[in-house]
Amino acid sequence: MSIVPGRDWLLTDEQVVELPLDVLGLEILKDILSNEMNPSDNRNWLLMAKDAYSVEARQALAESWDWLYLNALIAVDRTSMSHTAFFVTRLGRAVAQAGDTERLRASARVDLDLHPSLQGRVRPQFLMGEYELAAFAAMKAVEVRVRELCGYSDSEIGVGLMRHAFGEGGPLCEDSLDSGEQKARRELFSGAIGTIKNPTSHRDIRYDDPTEASEAVLLADLLMRILDRIPLTNGTPTAAVAPSAPAPVDRGSRTPVPG
Repeated sequence: MSIVPGRDWLLTDEQVVELPLDVLGLEILKDILSNEMNPSDNRNWLLMAKDAYSVEARQALAESWDWLYLNALIAVDRTSMSHTAFFVTRLGRAVAQAGDTERLRASARVDLDLHPSLQGRVRPQFLMGEYELAAFAAMKAVEVRVRELCGYSDSEIGVGLMRHAFGEGGPLCEDSLDSGEQKARRELFSGAIGTIKNPTSHRDIRYDDPTEASEAVLLADLLMRILDRIPLTNGTPTAAVAPSAPAPVDRGSRTPVPG
């Protein structure tokens, strides 16, 4: 039997109070869509539930309505005379169709200050649900940045590029690190490119888990920031600067001649 008259709403007072905010918000969203947004006014919706719930439960419902607005699952209907009129957004319909808030939580993970090399292209792809493209583009950006820092040609790619760049004597192998740290950094970059970027460039890889895809993007962000910290000399990694040629020597005095 419905708790709210005329609606398929079966949550008890206790359930409303105990459910997490996002889960309760999703239940409200499903109810809105299943009843064709009638009423399309959140105040009227809450009034319909007023007699069925305690003050604590009604407050939990109000919190969930605010959560729907804050996460852009519903939006104010600016064409209505009522300031509480709303409509379900495109994102709201997608989340309701998926039946959970995993996509929303994953999107929130990348809703931060990503590295400038990733911000403009990778984030929009991710928010559009193009998880494979976002993961590939993020790691591709890392590959391009490594190649640029080293001054390598476009023929240097993938794991081989990373092993060359971060290997012993490579342009990005920092002398200030001990051998164990140098090896760990080389394997970190090689493993990331080999695991995430290379497979998606060779075959169709599907990220069914948006959270996993968001982690791939955040890993690329970390790698970019590591590259930013490598000491530079005149725009080139310190390790990539060729050693100065020895000063010419006067064969008679064996004293270096100032250059």
